[in-house]
Amino acid sequence: MRVTDWQPEFVTLDVFTDQLYGGNPLAVFPGAASLTTNEMQQIAREFNLSETVFVLPAEQPGHCRRLRIFTPATELPFAGHPTIGAAHALAALGLLELSEDLPNEFIFEEGIGPVPVSIAVRSAIPQFCELTLTAPPESRPLELATATIAELLGLPADALGTDPGPAIWSSGVPYLCVPLRSRAALSRIRIDQGRWQAALSGAAAQALYAYVVAPEARLIHARMFAPALGVSEDPATGSAAAALTGSLSVFEQAPDQEAHWTILQGQDMGRPSRIELGIRYRAGRITRIRVGGHSVFVSRGRLVRPAPIPTA
Repeated sequence: MRVTDWQPEFVTLDVFTDQLYGGNPLAVFPGAASLTTNEMQQIAREFNLSETVFVLPAEQPGHCRRLRIFTPATELPFAGHPTIGAAHALAALGLLELSEDLPNEFIFEEGIGPVPVSIAVRSAIPQFCELTLTAPPESRPLELATATIAELLGLPADALGTDPGPAIWSSGVPYLCVPLRSRAALSRIRIDQGRWQAALSGAAAQALYAYVVAPEARLIHARMFAPALGVSEDPATGSAAAALTGSLSVFEQAPDQEAHWTILQGQDMGRPSRIELGIRYRAGRITRIRVGGHSVFVSRGRLVRPAPIPTA
């Protein structure tokens, strides 16, 4: 089969990790302006990663780039690991002007609006990337009984936590945030696809974020499932971490403070990930959310497509 060079190059990274083959794999197309929406969705389905991100020129003055983010099944208005990974990729490829002396701050355009990103640099190499959201997560009505949620996870009802209890929160993508009482219960989750489809079809949240909190250590273990989005399980989910801040407020005592949590995800998949989550409270309300982590380059390449077959 003859092939011809097609569209811009891609790179892949492991995001929310500093170890190769850990974290959440991501494909980034740094120059995707010539791709159609249909092509973007087809490419995301071909890569079959949790998300693939396509980088386009910014539409507003002063902004860095526009990002379009696709799962294998649909486009998302926002996602954390594609934002962090795209920032790291553009910086490492020399497509962003960086300084070790000044804050490296950029604004990406996404479906939810402008998303500020900062990049820490050492020896001219991007290290830690962090996105900022200034709107608090939005609550959505929860219409599922605790027993039904437990059945979705293949767990007994008493494995779920009650303070806080299950809730739907969104920072661009809605998640059914489900607290569990133990780390062992988190590992025992077995998704029942039939019950999942019956319970969540048409629901306010098509993704479920199960988590266990260790308040004294400021540590959270989590798993994320979104079969309807083409993601059976996700190794690291920045948008879910941002949404979860709505439930985490119950653990904070002071009305004005800067809270920090570390989220460990992906361990049960063999892809350990680490997300750093910062929350600023003013008068008891969330006024800023920061989600950050490291990334590691994995590969670089170019897509091809079959050349047209001449007609007789």
